[in-house]
Amino acid sequence: MPSTQYGKFHDFCRDSGSRLATIPVCNLFKESPTRGGDGYGGCELLGISLSRGRHLGNLGSILLCGLAILISAFLIWRSERKKAAVGRREMQLFLIGFIVIEICEIFTVGGFPLQGGVRRAFSAVHIAAVVATLWILMLNGVVGYQLLDDGTPMSMALLFVSSAVLFVGTGYIALDTGFSWTGYWNDTLVAPNQAYALYTLYQLVPLVFLVAFFLLEAFLVLRILGEKKPMMYLIGAALLFAIGQIFQYIASVHICNGTSGKINGGLFETLFTLLAVVTIWIFWSSITEDDWPMPGVAGSATYT
Repeated sequence: MPSTQYGKFHDFCRDSGSRLATIPVCNLFKESPTRGGDGYGGCELLGISLSRGRHLGNLGSILLCGLAILISAFLIWRSERKKAAVGRREMQLFLIGFIVIEICEIFTVGGFPLQGGVRRAFSAVHIAAVVATLWILMLNGVVGYQLLDDGTPMSMALLFVSSAVLFVGTGYIALDTGFSWTGYWNDTLVAPNQAYALYTLYQLVPLVFLVAFFLLEAFLVLRILGEKKPMMYLIGAALLFAIGQIFQYIASVHICNGTSGKINGGLFETLFTLLAVVTIWIFWSSITEDDWPMPGVAGSATYT
């Protein structure tokens, strides 16, 4: 009986840059230069040559991450000006999580020159931040139903504590994998790098959160608000995110080969993820600008 492909990262790491793979999980395994390895045997992402044989792997992603941080900070400020908007604090917390992801991405996906242990630590935080931030995004989809008053200490505490639990739990598994503290995950460190826990947490769980957010918001807009226009933004955000993933997991190796290792799909994944986040904010803003009828939702009359 053939072994399952579930949990295997080796091919993803091979096709996303090999030594400078643009998937943060790849920095945790023994094939990575962060642990003295020679890469995963695929197209080498070379980027820009530096002194002493070093390379700045993904300058484009680094610049886009910087831009994403600035744009996210601006959106946090803009959210603050929407005083009566439902889910304002929750949306701001999502944007803060995205900023943390982008900071980590500079040093992981961006390939900024670092010592191996430091890059592994950033990679673990990166992975944990992705899971926690998408959990926050899913809860943003729940907030609109006003099951609990948004922005209150109770609401924010529940959101913060639950996301912190996910962050710490995921981060610990990633750190223990990358630094082999207990040795429990050592069998995942070599090809085919079949890490079930990390695969589930980093690949599957965020996708579940994203689908849940989309369905929650679609029901809110179509059935409760009775509107169609905001769906353009919601569908647009989903498509932009999907395009970014296609660049990362399917087109990356072809871009790398076609440019002789100068760039790969990681650059475009960063770009389209940023565009998706901006579109999500525009969607949220569009349904909190006006008075929308909200019959029968926790006694609320308006969504303002």
